[in-house]
Amino acid sequence: MSTFGFHPVKKPKHKRNKPTAKERGAISNEVYNAAMERSGGRCERCGSIKGLQCAHLIRRWQIDGKTTVKDVAMLCGPSVNTGTCHNWIDYTKDGKQWAVDFRDQLYEK
Repeated sequence: MSTFGFHPVKKPKHKRNKPTAKERGAISNEVYNAAMERSGGRCERCGSIKGLQCAHLIRRWQIDGKTTVKDVAMLCGPSVNTGTCHNWIDYTKDGKQWAVDFRDQLYEK
């Protein structure tokens, strides 16, 4: 018999103990509505009313429990379009720093 043979292993029957980053980062309707109310229906960075999205201020994998209203900001988007605030905080050094500072302000309130 070859040393590199096929040796299938059964899948474990236990469930995952810790929620995935996607589950921890999910934005509930309550969080979205509270962020929208806080922002007054405007981008929290530039004040625009067009294309608002609820954007994470930190990466999903860095969230300990569930996403709270202090972990998100209402920003103009979408994040894939250059020139939007959501794109700016996701893909630029200055934007990432702004997101950290804004989140710190929210936690101080």
